[in-house]
Amino acid sequence: MSKILGIDYGTVRVGLALTDSAQIIAAPLTTVERKVLWEYLGKLIEREKISVVVVGEAKRLNGEASEITNLQLEFVGALAKRFPQVVIHRENEMFTSKMATQSMLISGMKKSERQVKGNVDMISAAILLQSFLDRSK
Repeated sequence: MSKILGIDYGTVRVGLALTDSAQIIAAPLTTVERKVLWEYLGKLIEREKISVVVVGEAKRLNGEASEITNLQLEFVGALAKRFPQVVIHRENEMFTSKMATQSMLISGMKKSERQVKGNVDMISAAILLQSFLDRSK
């Protein structure tokens, strides 16, 4: 079975998470700078045989689009063009950064590691991917 990729798309960095082959558990993978994202995704999608990508959808508490929504929409459009074989889903990413920070605290991660923004991004990607998996079952 192929894997599912979760993407927390940001203005500077992009957090990535990946499921296991059974598509049950999401785990943080890495954080990639936007300037090298397309090259990284091309290799990753081929190597891991990714058939589905879940991209975070930023919304405000009232359900309206946030500041990054247009960038995310552009990214999703470009992703669909570059990888037409991949099915793309959107998942609400509201509170994923807060939940990622909380999970780092609970897990006992050192303060210096919690302050690395990339760690929050990839854990946020895992949270939104797991949310998609849980909702899809």
